[in-house]
Amino acid sequence: MRIVIYALLLGLLNLGCAWGAERANPRSMNFPPLSFTIPKTERVLLKNGTPAYLLQDRELPIVTVAALIRTGSVYDPAAQSGLAQLTGSQLRGGGTTTLQPRQLDEELEFMASGVESTFGSDNGMVTMTSLTRNLPRTLELFSDVLFSPRFDEQRFEIARRQALEALRRQNDDPKEVGDRELTKALYAGHPLGQIPTAATLQAIKRSDLQAFHRRFVRPDNLIITVSGDFDRSQIIHQLNRSVGSVRPVGALALPTIPAVPTNDKPAVLYAAKQVNQSVIRLGHLGITKDDPDLYAIRVLDFILGGSFTSRLMIEIRTNRGLAYNVGSHFDVGRRFTGSFMAETETRADATLKVIDLMTGIIKGIRSEPVSEQELKLAKESIINSFLFGFTSPASIVLQQARLEFYGYQPDYLDRYRERIAAVTREDLLRAARRHLRPETFKLVVVGDAKSFDRPLSSIGAVQELVLQ
Repeated sequence: MRIVIYALLLGLLNLGCAWGAERANPRSMNFPPLSFTIPKTERVLLKNGTPAYLLQDRELPIVTVAALIRTGSVYDPAAQSGLAQLTGSQLRGGGTTTLQPRQLDEELEFMASGVESTFGSDNGMVTMTSLTRNLPRTLELFSDVLFSPRFDEQRFEIARRQALEALRRQNDDPKEVGDRELTKALYAGHPLGQIPTAATLQAIKRSDLQAFHRRFVRPDNLIITVSGDFDRSQIIHQLNRSVGSVRPVGALALPTIPAVPTNDKPAVLYAAKQVNQSVIRLGHLGITKDDPDLYAIRVLDFILGGSFTSRLMIEIRTNRGLAYNVGSHFDVGRRFTGSFMAETETRADATLKVIDLMTGIIKGIRSEPVSEQELKLAKESIINSFLFGFTSPASIVLQQARLEFYGYQPDYLDRYRERIAAVTREDLLRAARRHLRPETFKLVVVGDAKSFDRPLSSIGAVQELVLQ
């Protein structure tokens, strides 16, 4: 009898679970359409004319400040390549005129504040984080780092030695070799293609950092962003007292950077390295942010090589098992022409087979329209992932400021999703035929040619790179 009762109870329990599972079946569940509105920031002008973007968020007692500076390695003299990188690191690392580097480190650490600086290829950034209660003092230090750096001689020499050591080890990673050599090939004859050498780093003096700083880090050459737990009137007052009180000396005169030269001549570049796996990089020059095919290119990226379901990934990794990582991407230029690059790593005895597959897949997307299923998945994925670019108040306000910094249309972010949604199969085919040019590819292969499945010369005349 007891067994019968237990059986009945168990049956009722299973029936209830099954009924609940049926009700909770995700295939039958309905959800409202995903809705996301970009939070609005406030743009104000400081008393010296510097734009500042503000976004309040009271969730945590933390404030983040950033300065976007129009500078970068494109302004490096050829004989001093690496100057912008060293200036960017030593802006913060070298202390201020009132505090030696160690004093600055200790005071920031005591307040649990942070100030960092870095210069890239076409931009520079100085960032700051602070507890709200320490905001006034941290903001003073941020302004001192920005406008009154010390460039301590000892710290500068340490930074230079570290750069030289990184240069000595630059050929250790075959992937880094492939990336670097393709960039050099695509941007040959342009500052974007300049790579620091031991000679150019040794030619840089502390006075060069000071001169580079004076020329570029000025209140009329930057934009400020502020996000977090602050009072509006107080932060404007504090910004005016620190950043807004600095007056530019003379008129701003940024050096003129030439346009990237067009070079559609194909090339096969080989770097010998005794490794079991070949590194493959190929590409050509791409587009700028003002190209009318920008949105079609974003969708094309996803389908061709920018997702786990891309054509390159499905065929080369999933179907053939010839690579763990494979993909392609248009790096859209913001100030200069960008690039298209495809990349993978594969075993040495499949090197030419994989190169053929990559170029064949790229040619294939130029030959006929993509499927409706591919288009639908790509557009939905891009639109639904859009909100992940706005995961914090700091990222939101920075995105808004970057529109002005790089000269985007003011409605670029607001209309991005609808413009992606409007892309058609015909748009993709036109963009692919216009912007993918396999006959002009620069191909870089890093590996052991003796182990390749066939000679690299079967593709074209091979130029062997001498790694230094």
